[in-house]
Amino acid sequence: MSGTLPQPNSISAQDEPVVVDIRPLLQRLWPDPGASQVTAKEIADAIGLIFTNQLSPVQTGSLLTALHFTGWDRRADVLAEASAAMRAASAPIDFKVLNEVVQRKARKEGRYYGGLCDIVGTGGDSHNTFNISTTSSILASTLLRMGKHGNRASTSKSGSADLLMCMTPRSAPLARITPRTIAEVYEKTNYAFLFAPVFHPGMKYVAPIRKELGWRTIFNLLGPLSNPLHDAIEVRMLGVARDDMGPIFAEALRLAGCTKGLIVCGAEQLDEISCAGESLCWQLVQSPDGVVEVEHFRLTPEDFGLSRHPLNTVSPGKEPHQNAEILRKILANEMPDDDPILEFVLINTAALFVTSGICDADTSNMAPGDDGKVITERGPGNGRWKEGVRRARWAIKSGEAWKEWESFVDVTNSFTMS
Repeated sequence: MSGTLPQPNSISAQDEPVVVDIRPLLQRLWPDPGASQVTAKEIADAIGLIFTNQLSPVQTGSLLTALHFTGWDRRADVLAEASAAMRAASAPIDFKVLNEVVQRKARKEGRYYGGLCDIVGTGGDSHNTFNISTTSSILASTLLRMGKHGNRASTSKSGSADLLMCMTPRSAPLARITPRTIAEVYEKTNYAFLFAPVFHPGMKYVAPIRKELGWRTIFNLLGPLSNPLHDAIEVRMLGVARDDMGPIFAEALRLAGCTKGLIVCGAEQLDEISCAGESLCWQLVQSPDGVVEVEHFRLTPEDFGLSRHPLNTVSPGKEPHQNAEILRKILANEMPDDDPILEFVLINTAALFVTSGICDADTSNMAPGDDGKVITERGPGNGRWKEGVRRARWAIKSGEAWKEWESFVDVTNSFTMS
């Protein structure tokens, strides 16, 4: 099929999409795509047609259904190829300009080389916890250059975009960050949020079909793998809501070219590092000869030097404006040091710092308010998890996290809607 399908961007002279018939693929997908020798590339080619409205709603639904019930939407090779197709169909970014800005303003430390970082979860864990990865991304922007990819809520009350657009005293108009303005954002701040509807406009063709199907599809898994800044991302931390998906996502990231990443799943089937108990981790590590391997280990709050907190203390299930007030208090250093939600955030921010390699520095040049006392103790996976917490607390107490947020708000509000 991959040799006969038109490319997803193929359109007629009248600029009308050319609808492609994928019945031959659908017939091979069911009931046993393995026996029919279906390839991940064939599936990705078909999914690519969705983004340019070249696949009928009926065949789109049939494709998503077949992938779901055969389990092929949970294969590493399919996720890697399909996410590549999704990124290829995203709004084009001038990476030459973007990379010039990122490299010129890079702040290297330890094994962190100044590239972009992302922290994201698949969602769907039904725990309704606070927006941990979004909050962690802001804290992390004090030392790392963040490219947070996210959307409105789909399985919870408050998605990452909902949260940020409800912040007070000023919110961030996320739709103003576009491929045209993204480089300018990084000229003025370490933080950028890529609002999925802006960067993946082709998703509008599948949205109503997903709603009608009534079950999670491959698109619930592709989002975390489809950051449009992919080619510029150095570090990834990704939470999965099922522990059996951990090694699958680790392999999908490896196939996609990631060399520095951490996949996490709380033992409660939580798409974050848990504040309540054990978390399973799969870390991508590149050897000196360039081979990327996956190392598996477990983490507990004690590895970070913190206490355990039951999930019901960090699962407010609140509306976006209520979660936004919690975020404001965290950034403004108005939360008690042992607040369960704060420590939940610190754990996950620390893990991102460790994954980036910045905690491997034996000296610390954070300012202001940094005592310079690096915690060199290493824990599971050979990570300096307590040093990560020290840096995360510094981000708040120094006021630098709030400054990064204000800089982001300033730059996004300076843009006009095009």
